Amino acid sequence: MKHLLLIEDNDEIRENTAEILQLAGYEVSTAENGKKGVETALQKKPDLIVCDVMMPVLDGYGVLHLINKNPGLAGIPFIFLTAKAERNDFRKGMEMGADDYITKPFSDIELLNAIEKRLAKIDLLKKEYQSGNTNDTAAETTAYSLQDLLLNGNTNNFKKKQAIYNEGNHPLRLFYIEKGKVKTFKTNDDGKELTIGLFNEGDFFGYTALFEGSVYKETAEAIEDAEIVLIPKEDFEKLLHADAALQKKFIRMLAKDVAEKEEQLLHLAYNSLRKRVADALMTLQNKYKKETDKHFSIQISREDLANIAGTATESLIRTLGDFKQEKLVEIKDGLITIINEKKLAALLN
Repeated sequence: MKHLLLIEDNDEIRENTAEILQLAGYEVSTAENGKKGVETALQKKPDLIVCDVMMPVLDGYGVLHLINKNPGLAGIPFIFLTAKAERNDFRKGMEMGADDYITKPFSDIELLNAIEKRLAKIDLLKKEYQSGNTNDTAAETTAYSLQDLLLNGNTNNFKKKQAIYNEGNHPLRLFYIEKGKVKTFKTNDDGKELTIGLFNEGDFFGYTALFEGSVYKETAEAIEDAEIVLIPKEDFEKLLHADAALQKKFIRMLAKDVAEKEEQLLHLAYNSLRKRVADALMTLQNKYKKETDKHFSIQISREDLANIAGTATESLIRTLGDFKQEKLVEIKDGLITIINEKKLAALLN
């Protein structure tokens, strides 16, 4: 059971909120001011802290400052509650390392969703970075250090089709996908695009230009609404230079990228149109299919799919029509569903 700490000076709000959190299955400790909140945090080491901003004795900003200074508490997800909705207050809290900022009055669902999101994020990071050899002290240090960068980095929301960075820009940060899907692509002189990378939740991207010390050779764009953590270049480079285990991790990622690009070039050079479209659909399935899905479905524009397959949109549409007639896929309201995976994967040139 996850343990939450609620710091709130208003008795009614504190009691009602604590009751809601307990009903949701959390163990809850409470404190009526910032000073007692910090003392409780030191004693009980909660999994997440929900804290009011304006409080007697020690305000919420003071609480967050002391939490971040303590090595035993740093990295605990921190959500502010406040009646103040001014942008400057929001920015101050986020710049200090707060994970979220909820304005009073708030709904029960709004608070619970924010808490579930932050707890799920830290569980995902622990699972990803602690899945290796737990006896490797250096690897553990890297995991927690990189986890700290992700937990303390700013999370930005990107709308579908919104550019995250553009070809020719100088890299200033490393990107990590909390939610959503992202593609990278190159554009030729005629404005035609070729998708060269697909990224999912839990993926890093934008690191090649950081290692090269050059500009981006591609553009990154959200395929759907996405939440992305921005890690400053300087922080990432300091961590990278200090730890060989992290260097190896990104070297493997770079090597995998090269192998995938070589395979993509081979398919573009020698595969037929039907085979390229089939490979594009299988690539999307391999990247985005969930274990619970019986059949893989995706809502993707025909232009985006054509850019993955390396063909014209009109040719892509005709080929999808053929696949539908052959009962390889179903298409309804723009949603493409693969219904004969084996035959699609084994499609001959």
